[in-house]
Amino acid sequence: MLVDVVMPKMGESITEGTILEWRKEVGDTIAADEILLEIGTDKVDSEIPSPNAGVIAEILAEPNDVVEVGKVIVRIETDGDSAVVKKQEKKPVVESSSKEVVEPDSKKEIVKEEAVVSAPPSIIREQTDKKETSGKRFFTPVVKAIARKEGIRLEELNIISGSGINGRVTKKDLLAYIETRTAVPTAPPVPAVVSQLTDERVEMDKIRKSIAEHMRMSLDTSAHFHLMNEVDMTHIVQYVDANGAGFKSREGFSLTYTPFIVYACVRALQFSPDMNSSLEGTTIIRKKNINIGLAVAVDAGLMVPVIPRCEELNFLGLCRKVRDLAARARSKKIKPDELSGSTFSISNFGIFNVTIGTPIINQPNVGILGVGTIKKKPVVIENADGDAIGIRSMMYLSIGFDHRLIDGAGGAQFIQSIQQNLENMDLEHLF
Repeated sequence: MLVDVVMPKMGESITEGTILEWRKEVGDTIAADEILLEIGTDKVDSEIPSPNAGVIAEILAEPNDVVEVGKVIVRIETDGDSAVVKKQEKKPVVESSSKEVVEPDSKKEIVKEEAVVSAPPSIIREQTDKKETSGKRFFTPVVKAIARKEGIRLEELNIISGSGINGRVTKKDLLAYIETRTAVPTAPPVPAVVSQLTDERVEMDKIRKSIAEHMRMSLDTSAHFHLMNEVDMTHIVQYVDANGAGFKSREGFSLTYTPFIVYACVRALQFSPDMNSSLEGTTIIRKKNINIGLAVAVDAGLMVPVIPRCEELNFLGLCRKVRDLAARARSKKIKPDELSGSTFSISNFGIFNVTIGTPIINQPNVGILGVGTIKKKPVVIENADGDAIGIRSMMYLSIGFDHRLIDGAGGAQFIQSIQQNLENMDLEHLF
């Protein structure tokens, strides 16, 4: 039986998707839940599993085709024997001699049909492969993004051998090539020649365009205002240093500073309902749940997966959620529905050793927290015996908020609340 597979609906606002790569060809067998193809949207690239086991009978869309949600893109024959028969029926008929066909007109003209001889499957496959490699090659957005970052032009990209389907260059192939490329000794010096250098013009990929449009829309929508404060993270740094190894042994992943920041932010949002809101015209919509959008840097740009109902999670639950979302976002396993519905966002640019920044609000949120790197520095410490100078692990926080709803006093109170939650966190009773 033939089963139609349609372009899946990948989020409430998603109406179409781009075919990036087929993992199977016509005639290939596939198991249920085995990866069938890769689809890109304006939010994320996703691997799509097959809903049925069977044989690929027909592929109705090519790589780079933009297909509407609900349109048939592939047909799967769920009965293996039937699939084989149908595939054989499509083969050209082999004739050993010409045959005569008499036309039904008065001249009775005789037409000879030339015999059609089908080539062996191995030859057909060889010819197909040659066509794939000799013509215009398809490169995924991830591969093209890495190539641009490393200064690899299209001419050089075309000579890289690929291990993917039909010799397609994968991310692993490109990274291996870059490593070899940088290790190869430079060619002997040649006499300098005067050349005319031209600027390279590269079209944005789909995800980069979406990010650009979203950021521009945010600046055009919200009245951005930023405040900064410095936080003493010394006791949290010491706690992670002392307990990180045991945590990793129990949970299987490292204890980072991000869950502490999310935990402190959620506690502050519980007492700041306007910061956990959105605006529709002049109407304030205060959200009943705290859904934290966590900005994650990926090869194609920036992704903001969402941790829903954070107020219901304990600290260990937040650790697991942060780890899971970040890992799946970077491995392109995140679902489009997990990229929407945030009520407040956090951008941790400190992982790139950046001290401070002024993040752009993630619409329709009215606030975003920017997190800088933690650095040791001399600080004045106040105590009962007087002031002293000590070395402390300090971190800058920056809060960006929509001044249409949040005043400076409200923004200051919120960032101070996060600071106090971090500096006075009861670390002994987190788990």
